[in-house]
Amino acid sequence: MVNIFKSKNLIAAIELVGFVAFALTLKKSFDPYIWRYAGPVSLIIVLVVLTGYMRMRGETWANMGLIPLPGVRAKLMLIPKTFLAFVAFAIAVATAMLGGEALGWEFMSEMPEGVEERWGDIKGNLPLYLLWLGIVWTAAAFGEEMFFRGFIITRLQSVFSGVKFSSVIAVILAGAFFGYVHMYYQGMRGFVTAGAIGIAFGATFLLMKRNLYPVILVHGLVDTLGFTAQFMGWED
Repeated sequence: MVNIFKSKNLIAAIELVGFVAFALTLKKSFDPYIWRYAGPVSLIIVLVVLTGYMRMRGETWANMGLIPLPGVRAKLMLIPKTFLAFVAFAIAVATAMLGGEALGWEFMSEMPEGVEERWGDIKGNLPLYLLWLGIVWTAAAFGEEMFFRGFIITRLQSVFSGVKFSSVIAVILAGAFFGYVHMYYQGMRGFVTAGAIGIAFGATFLLMKRNLYPVILVHGLVDTLGFTAQFMGWED
């Protein structure tokens, strides 16, 4: 029994390291050609490959958060659960901003230069706005939550199974990695803010018994509001 347990931990670690390395390498290879879209494109490819791999192992995304929602009641329950996920998101952002200010982190009060360049000139540009909304609801809302919460957290739980506070460790490590992948255009502010959001979403995901839909909806709605504000010029 002990040998089987250790074997499962090792397999989970290999899967985790392998797919994370694959994602980072793929994004880096796309950067020189499609910098703005390298992240979304590489993530979608990784998820396609990951889905095929899981099928070979007899797993589905239902095991990692895309759970069935049978009946009207289960679907209606997404409303309060999504609200709670939004509260967690708001607390994470407020904690990151206020905590950074209290600690004297000047970078938390400055908008990183790479953000505007990252999205392009969205104001009044309907085709670009619609393109980013498509990316928001595929690669960002579904894609990032499936990979960073559904896959990475569950695999980290397997890696640290038998270790005290394994779920807490999994959420923190996954959140830190989520912050790291936002550094390339948001700097340290992105690392801290996205990291805090990643931890909040990870905790929400586990507290809701591995239900990804609430965090997917919050992720998509928040990003949609952000792009809509840019398109309408509300941020000027």
